[in-house]
Amino acid sequence: MSNGPAGDVIAVVPAAGHGRRMGLDTPKQYLPLNGSSVLVRTLDRLHDVTSIKKIVVVVGADDSLPDNIKSDARLDIVTGGATRADSVRNGLLHLHRHLKFSGNVLVHDAARPCVRVKDIDKLITAVASDEQGGLLAIPVHDTLKRADNNQAVCATVDRVQVWRAVTPQLFRTDLLIKALLHAQDKQLAITDEASAMECLGYKPRLVKCEQDNIKITEPADMQLAQVILEAQEKE
Repeated sequence: MSNGPAGDVIAVVPAAGHGRRMGLDTPKQYLPLNGSSVLVRTLDRLHDVTSIKKIVVVVGADDSLPDNIKSDARLDIVTGGATRADSVRNGLLHLHRHLKFSGNVLVHDAARPCVRVKDIDKLITAVASDEQGGLLAIPVHDTLKRADNNQAVCATVDRVQVWRAVTPQLFRTDLLIKALLHAQDKQLAITDEASAMECLGYKPRLVKCEQDNIKITEPADMQLAQVILEAQEKE
């Protein structure tokens, strides 16, 4: 395994969530999508990135994995935790303790199967040698409103410097472990890896990606993901 900051990359895919907003018994990452599953579609995109040498998939303790995931020699399967941050941390500790890896780690949501390979390559090229790390993101074009407790507008937010954070996000393994342990110790609310790094004073770089890098959260997102994947395959 490469230990250099600009060497090979290992991906960590947190896939231990239940996706309760989908309103289904089956976790969203295992739902069928275009002849496969959401998780397999996501893993296919990561497999197509030549600099990613291994993928660590972090799953729920009681998950019943499909045979094509269990038998994939390119994958390491790790048990997740109670939160997304816990699951990512478990994946990182696996890298550190069992794979002896301290290079760059790319964290990507299992529920983002539409990410484009060219955007992942773009992120790796842009920040692999930068200690600050970085993430794919999308500039906000809509007018933003801040609401009060009654769902009434209390302010219009300046959107000029506002971006939507997506994944993958790329950081040095040791720094990200340190950031997540710090957040856990301080009981900080962490919604993504970049926010953990920010709590330590780092300023991750935003790398613009295509807007079709959607996250499947609600039932309608499954239909949208299907349309996007079909359109991408025709390009």
